[in-house]
Formats: sequence, structure tokens, C-alpha cells
Amino acid sequence: MIRFEKIRKMAAKRKGGAMALEERLPEVKTPKQLKTISDDRWLAQMTKRIFQAGFVWKIVENKWDGFEAAFQGFDPGRLSLLADDELDRLASDKRIIRNGQKIATVCHNAGLILDLAKEHGSAAACFANWPDDDFIGLLAMLKKRGSRLGGNTAQVFLRSMGKDSFILTGDVVAALIEFDVVDKTPTSKKDMAAVQVAFNQWRAESGWPLTHVSRVLACCIDT
Repeated sequence: MIRFEKIRKMAAKRKGGAMALEERLPEVKTPKQLKTISDDRWLAQMTKRIFQAGFVWKIVENKWDGFEAAFQGFDPGRLSLLADDELDRLASDKRIIRNGQKIATVCHNAGLILDLAKEHGSAAACFANWPDDDFIGLLAMLKKRGSRLGGNTAQVFLRSMGKDSFILTGDVVAALIEFDVVDKTPTSKKDMAAVQVAFNQWRAESGWPLTHVSRVLACCIDT
């Protein structure tokens, strides 16, 4: 497998040098920092990324204060018990994007947050303690137990919260194909396992978190 240092040099050359590349690297929170985030904020960010999927992100951002008001601060206990008439009311609430299927995910995912809290003490503890070398396991759990958390949605959600993560954007996938990690967009368990192995190796070589390895991959080749 190609060495990460070669990938880093390729990315630095394309982006104006090592310092310019490092300025592009996102913040990664420590497990201790992640554990301080209240469970309502995990649900809120999860919801934001679900609504942004396949939609214009800026529109969701501009309406977000309305989302916070309509969903009453994203309290998981309250939202897990929404009755059908409340869901109907939200589906006609002009403060938010009136997509009934996505609105229904809030109720389902509130239940997931509560379940994780029961199992781990808090949902934050679950996300914080999940081992980075099994990031694909975390993605699989969210896809299985959550609603509309497949594809890149869970990856973007976790990255936005500061969890060490990779995002399989078009650029990252192109790099993985270029470096013979996979031969197509990874969707199967086998291909996702190969992706995890590659990221684990590059992380071990470089001492950089998954998040930074992922961003460097996105910057290293022309697509």
C-alpha cells in the first residue's frame, strides 16, 4: 500500500505547501470533549444532517432557528413520544422544511439517542468511546438502528460533532481507487473493511487522526 507520506506530499503540492494543507484540516475533539456534549445536541445535529442530505445546505442553515423552536430544543425524551397529530402539525410548520418522512426520523432517532444513553450512560459516551479503528462499526450501527443514517449522512454528522472520522466524498473515493484500496465506491462490508484497514495503516504511519487522513486524501489528486 502507498505510504501516507507520499500522499501527504502530493496533497501539499496541490494545495500550496505543507502549511496551507494543514490549515485545511478540521478540528477533532478528544473523547473527553465529546462526552461534554449533551444528548439533545447530538440529536439536533443528526437531524440537521438528515435534512441537508440531498438538499441545499444553506437553506437548512438559514431556517435552523425555526427547527430548534419547532422541535423544542431537540429534547430526546419529549421527541421520542411525539403523537401522530404532533407529527402532522410539524409537517405543516412553515418554520421548518416540511418533509414528512424526514420529520418522522426525529422521533425515531430520539429513541435511538435514549437507547444509547441507557446502554452507555449517555449517547455522547457511546460516540466518544467508540474505537476509531472500528469507525465502520459505528457507521453500521447508526445505519441499522437509526433512521436515514446510511450513506454519507452519518459520516457528515459525526465529523460535524468533532468525532474522529472519515467521509467518503467523491474525492476521497477517487483517491482510494487510485491507490488500489477499492475498485469502486465502497458499499459492501468487504470494501468498507478494506477502507478501514487503509485508514488505520495511514493513521498509524502518520500519527494523524482519521479526520486529517481523510482530508489529505481529498486534496491529493485531481478529480
